[in-house]
Amino acid sequence: MADADHVRELLRAAPLVDGHNDLAWAHRELAGYDLAAVDVAQPQPRLQTDIPRLRTGCVGAQFWSVFVPCSLSGDAAVTATLEQVSFIRSLATRYPNDLRLAVSASEVEAAVRGGRIASLLGMEGGHSINESLGVLAAMAALGVRYLTLTHNENVAWADSATDKPVLGGLSGFGERVVQEMNSLGMIVDLSHVSADVMRHALRVTRAPVMFSHSSARAVCDVPRNVPDDVLETLHSNGGVCMVTFVPMFVSTGAARWYEECQQTARGLGLDQRDFAALDPVMRERAATDPPPPATLDDVVRHVEHVRDVAGVDAVGIGGDFDGTVFVTEGLSDVAAYPALFEALAGRGWSDVDLGKLAGRNALRVLRDTEVASQGS
Repeated sequence: MADADHVRELLRAAPLVDGHNDLAWAHRELAGYDLAAVDVAQPQPRLQTDIPRLRTGCVGAQFWSVFVPCSLSGDAAVTATLEQVSFIRSLATRYPNDLRLAVSASEVEAAVRGGRIASLLGMEGGHSINESLGVLAAMAALGVRYLTLTHNENVAWADSATDKPVLGGLSGFGERVVQEMNSLGMIVDLSHVSADVMRHALRVTRAPVMFSHSSARAVCDVPRNVPDDVLETLHSNGGVCMVTFVPMFVSTGAARWYEECQQTARGLGLDQRDFAALDPVMRERAATDPPPPATLDDVVRHVEHVRDVAGVDAVGIGGDFDGTVFVTEGLSDVAAYPALFEALAGRGWSDVDLGKLAGRNALRVLRDTEVASQGS
């Protein structure tokens, strides 16, 4: 392991940019967005995220997910997404000494120079735009800087990784969504989509793409992870795969346990794609038969595999905290990021490459997406 003080100094020089955090939805579920009831400026043991732990974790910028479940659709999905956007904006207003909204790479850098955690918005799931390019443009105007094309279920214009394939990629409208995102300066996020959608979007886009919270399929063979051929294409695209810490996407044992829970849910007549339905099944089983542990070493393997296949310029971090019930040992909350960097430094990673992993790659993708939009 490398010296902890050196790693923290490195993360001050190359601020950590995390690709995905579900605090907004977790807070809605816990307290209905009432920050007086659950004040994240104070330690919050029922959450994986609060401001003291963000500071301990050396987080310089966070893409906050403005997620709504696929059980909400149409106008209801758009409304709930707007509520999520409003909540994240209210965080920055309530905690101005710690958080600052950012919509560009330069604003991220300015926030960090000012001692704030830059707060960016990422929309998780194409159902949030209700098949409307106008809604997409409005979300961009509100500061949303990426759209994950699907969540756990297909949308009419794109297949999800965890649903039955219908299109075998993107529809014509799906191509238009990608092209409009390029024009708007919004990053195309390919976490959650099918491998065919990954490949199709990479052919269509003229800007770098992002996987905001996905790991390597060659290391843990689950649909939510990225196949090697896509990682190879990501290298030429200039995009970034932000490795996630979710045990079910990191550890083969945890993935198998999760698949068995899905089978149990199907046997009960539940929709395995619906996390709200699957969650009690997992919790009940975990009470007597918890999932095999995922470890920091597992995450190291994913990070190094992405580096080896896509190149060190294509790797980042997307923890998915507060979007998962189960956590990886050694990476249990937003305070834990330095432990990963200490482990990688101990394996010979240079400071330059650790800086790319921490946030420089993600900021380059954000900046290059902005530049691509100016040529529209």
